[in-house]
Amino acid sequence: MNTLRTNLSRWRNLGIIAHIDAGKTTLTERLLYASGAIHRVGEVHDGAATTDFSEIERRRGITIGAAAVRIDWTPQNDAENDASHRLTLIDTPGHIDFAIEVERALRVLDGAVAVFSAVDGVQPQSETVWRQAQRHGVPRIAFVNKMDRPGADFARVVAQLREKLDANPWPLGIPLGAEAEFEGWVDLVGRRVLQWRDDGERIARAWSDDEATLYTDARARLIEAVAAHDDVLAEHWLDERPIDDAILREAIRRGALAGLGVPVLAGSAIRNKGVDTLLDAIVHYLPSPLERPAVSAERDGAETRVSADPDGALAALVFKIAHQAHGPVTYVRMYSGTLRVGDTVWCSRQERARRVGRLAVVQADRTHDVREAVAGEIVAILGWKDAVSGETLSGDDARLALDSIRAQPAVLSWRLAAQNANDLMRLAQGLAALAQEDPSFRVASDPDTGETLVWGMGELHLDVMVERLRNDWNVEVRTGAPRVAYQETPRTAVAGVEGSVVKRSGGPGQFARVTLDIAPRDDGQVTFEDRTIGGAVPKAFVAAAEKGVRAALTEGPRGHPVVGIAVALVDGETHAVDSSDLAFQRAGAEATNAALARSGTTLLEPVMTLVVDTPAAHVGDVIGDVQRRNGRVATIEDKGARADVHAFAPLAALAGYATALRSLTQGRAQASMVFHGYEEAKAQ
Repeated sequence: MNTLRTNLSRWRNLGIIAHIDAGKTTLTERLLYASGAIHRVGEVHDGAATTDFSEIERRRGITIGAAAVRIDWTPQNDAENDASHRLTLIDTPGHIDFAIEVERALRVLDGAVAVFSAVDGVQPQSETVWRQAQRHGVPRIAFVNKMDRPGADFARVVAQLREKLDANPWPLGIPLGAEAEFEGWVDLVGRRVLQWRDDGERIARAWSDDEATLYTDARARLIEAVAAHDDVLAEHWLDERPIDDAILREAIRRGALAGLGVPVLAGSAIRNKGVDTLLDAIVHYLPSPLERPAVSAERDGAETRVSADPDGALAALVFKIAHQAHGPVTYVRMYSGTLRVGDTVWCSRQERARRVGRLAVVQADRTHDVREAVAGEIVAILGWKDAVSGETLSGDDARLALDSIRAQPAVLSWRLAAQNANDLMRLAQGLAALAQEDPSFRVASDPDTGETLVWGMGELHLDVMVERLRNDWNVEVRTGAPRVAYQETPRTAVAGVEGSVVKRSGGPGQFARVTLDIAPRDDGQVTFEDRTIGGAVPKAFVAAAEKGVRAALTEGPRGHPVVGIAVALVDGETHAVDSSDLAFQRAGAEATNAALARSGTTLLEPVMTLVVDTPAAHVGDVIGDVQRRNGRVATIEDKGARADVHAFAPLAALAGYATALRSLTQGRAQASMVFHGYEEAKAQ
């Protein structure tokens, strides 16, 4: 397997992440074109981009689902990396409503390219996806796009990376010109000047003597910044030894992989400028699967570590499910071992063994069958109709469970009904398929009316789901008024609350008695602890009581899920004959309801971070409108003739906000929002 491990060192699995309209999909298209993977560029505004292949994406001009593509690239002007490298790219959505697509992509990727607009800089969703990547420990490269646009400012974006993202940016060069005059890049690592023709062809030359004099100080500043985090480079620097491009490049790589710095490049994707330089940087500064830390897994109740070893025990994670024209596609990240067509694997969530009938490499909406996949690869299993997102695939003789994928709670719901009674079956099938694909989309029934409720991350999310029902399942639906997903949390701690089930009226009896303490938590988590002494409640019944507690917490006194609560089982009583799991579940639920009734609960509502880009003349109008919506203004960022108003506002008050904002500012302002968290509702 030595040859295979050498090949693994030349693989890169990376995501393209950014705020909406920063140019992710346009950049992905140019990366495909520059590598030779496609021979004609498709434009987003024409609905022809390779990775935006669904009808809805092409019609709306936005990315909705993360799409995977594979390309090959050989770095230029690098003797040590002159072999072809295999890059698997995932283009992710930029809108907050589709954050689950970014979350599960970052969960399985080894690196990321964060794209920023040279005009707009670090925007709200930029911050969100950056934090997601940081939480997963994913090394990043920053690419400042749209350098050809009026108002482009590379230095300002670099400063915002430091100020807004708390990043340590390492600009690897200096843009030559800006706006309409942008034409090239001064490469501080390789001491070259790169210029691009209008067709994207690159002309590279070494610095002249005058240019060396002009740019040496900038290169020295880069070396000094990197040397502060790298002992090898620092030794060269302090000893005043020559630092060639290979020494500097390796130091930058070590720092980037350790998360100590972020290489920054610039270009204009739509003009094919800086694209090849970015491809080189992906190879140079993002990790191979072999360079990522071993992942944690659970085996037989104990934690174990799984490394990228093709000869190791099988460990793979199902991270995405899609329904395409040729059938269901189950996306899998291979962490260890080798998976072959015909293998039988153990599925952790479904707790059953399944056979792999077909394996494929995915290229946007196309698939290419393969016979096997090894550690480090991202592939798809074709034909699994009931796969579960977040499930671990492992050998039946070595059953593993990897950390799953975290989805934010849905914050908005619509009532949904089929226009035609004959469509009820198709509606049910469509909703089941959509819920299978998207963990942040939930289907429920109104307990009072029996109507179908669909829960999602926002209006756009739900609107797209309804459109998919119409397009993919040919179901016409009507929707009702939106409903916000409130939560509640206990107001005070309560101790010694009892719940009991006693039935002894002939026949099989039922007996259970539990005593609970509850207390508020500030972190929004729900915890359960067994504090009984001397085996007052057997462990099997403790689990049953916990099940009853958690079931009761799904609907508190106000009718909403209860969060931010610590529940402790402090005492209980059993009967040798009449006690059962069901009795303890009922007793746990009863005690929980009684404790919440005694404590009282505080209503929590979802609050959004709102950023409004408005002409300076309308700042007062925007602030006044935010305050009327029970919002609060955090900061106002002056941008000359325009300003960014940063605020927080309840989601319930933001219905139709985009339309209202256009009316308020004569169509000259635009807003973006991301989920901030839950706060105490103004009206209780």
